[in-house]
Amino acid sequence: MQIEVVNARFNKGVQDYYFSPNGLDLKNDDKVIVETEKGKDLVTIVGEKHLVESSQLTDPLKNVLKKASNEEISMAKESQQKAEKLMPEIKKIVKDANLEMKIISVESNYNFSRLTINFTSENRVDFRELVKVLAEKYKNRIELRQIGARDATRLVGGLGVCGKQTCCSQGIKFNEHVSIKMAKNQSLSLNPNSISGVCGKLLCCLAYENQYYVETLKEMPKVGKIVSTPDGDGKVIYLDLIKKKVSVKFQNAQSTEIKTYELKQIKFNKDQETDDK
Repeated sequence: MQIEVVNARFNKGVQDYYFSPNGLDLKNDDKVIVETEKGKDLVTIVGEKHLVESSQLTDPLKNVLKKASNEEISMAKESQQKAEKLMPEIKKIVKDANLEMKIISVESNYNFSRLTINFTSENRVDFRELVKVLAEKYKNRIELRQIGARDATRLVGGLGVCGKQTCCSQGIKFNEHVSIKMAKNQSLSLNPNSISGVCGKLLCCLAYENQYYVETLKEMPKVGKIVSTPDGDGKVIYLDLIKKKVSVKFQNAQSTEIKTYELKQIKFNKDQETDDK
């Protein structure tokens, strides 16, 4: 069965969530009030009405209640600014409580009735007493959320090794889990300093180009294979996957020579076992 939905995104979020349009005419960038398990909140429409299979819905579908008024949009901005100003104070409360946690960000829902405090920690933290202290001090609902290094970087932002804003903080998402195999596919140095992002984890952008390398490797001979070239048979010693070129070594009793060929200039048996001797 298909169900009509819209895609929406929370403040500072990069993940889209499905909501029922509830009969409303909604366009991209509209600010709307939605129903959530934690109460009402303001979100931005990022995908107009479309149909999805009910099997794609992992949680019960919540409704868009109404379009947000100008007053509610202003309230949401003021609430978030107010929440961000609380960070130094909350950090001091955490420090005084001797809790091993690093506060990354403080967020508020649109009417400042709930504060979400994102933090990182190498260990599990018992923050029950902290929640009581903060709830008493700020007179609203408190949610502490332990996040990983990638999410922390997404929230804080920063520049990657490429000199551009980090992929995660721009909202760029990848469907694949980033793995060391992706670096190997791209013939990159496996030095952690070379393939790690500012979060200390494997670079997200390894996944961005991975499919190209996976498909190109299927077309290329393996390093160590014997291939036929216009100059005779030789052993593959290097692959240029971007330009689709192959470097081949020729060796005889008198000399060793290396030549580079376009992929279309060489012939090889793809089923042949690698000969790296």
